[in-house]
Amino acid sequence: MFTTGIATASDKDKLAYVLYNSKGKQVKYGKMLDDLQKADVVLFGEQHNDPIAHWLQLEVAKDLHKVHQQHFAIGAEMFEADVQLVLNEYLSGQVAENNFEQESRPWNNYKTDYRPVVRFAKEAAIPFIATNVPRRYAAMVSAGSLKALENVSADARRYIAPLPVQVDMNLPGYKNMLAMFGGSTHGNTKSENIVQAQALKDATMAHFILQQVSSGKKMLHLNGAYHSDNFEGIGWYLKQGNPQIKTLTITTVLQEDLDKLTEENKQKADFILVVPASMTRTY
Repeated sequence: MFTTGIATASDKDKLAYVLYNSKGKQVKYGKMLDDLQKADVVLFGEQHNDPIAHWLQLEVAKDLHKVHQQHFAIGAEMFEADVQLVLNEYLSGQVAENNFEQESRPWNNYKTDYRPVVRFAKEAAIPFIATNVPRRYAAMVSAGSLKALENVSADARRYIAPLPVQVDMNLPGYKNMLAMFGGSTHGNTKSENIVQAQALKDATMAHFILQQVSSGKKMLHLNGAYHSDNFEGIGWYLKQGNPQIKTLTITTVLQEDLDKLTEENKQKADFILVVPASMTRTY
């Protein structure tokens, strides 16, 4: 059979993902792992319905645990701080999985996307930290700004970043959110309140991450990419709490072509996980 030697689209491997560094250079998983194990905190930014990101989160968790052993913890945006008790009870084997899943207010995609990493934490006796602010407090801020938290009880404050939470509305991510929701010309408009609620989540997640780091743990944290893209969000609050902290970030993006990182996706994170735009979604 005669061939021209010219590669066609059908000759190319169908890759499920490619990793890049912030400058757009392809990197191997092993090289990324070498860097990640030197960090105090790894913020793994996901697209919530991306199966490749969820699978790679589990693999990173396994490999970082091999390195850090008992000095390793996992945290997640997907659990709110006030369910830590039932999470601990499940991890220690005190309560059944079905009770835990009923009472921990899991996300709708928990069973497909997060259960594997929680089960791994249970099997390996890894602390798993519920880092997000309870949504009722975020809703209070969305409705009435951060001032709405001034009168919450001491019990409630255990689940929130130390008050008052400072918000830098000039951070590009928050400015983009403000524009997305209509902007603001004066006072605490509804759009400003929404950004403040986002900042409350970022600050609270950073607060619970810093608690683990202060106790000597290295931490892998799972969160939506917007909470850590461009080294803002959670990462910004981590730096406010501990300027010496070493944080590395991963983000997840979709591209039609995996051969080259697009300009818009460069510098989003220390490592960029590029997944085919045609990848099946989990929901």
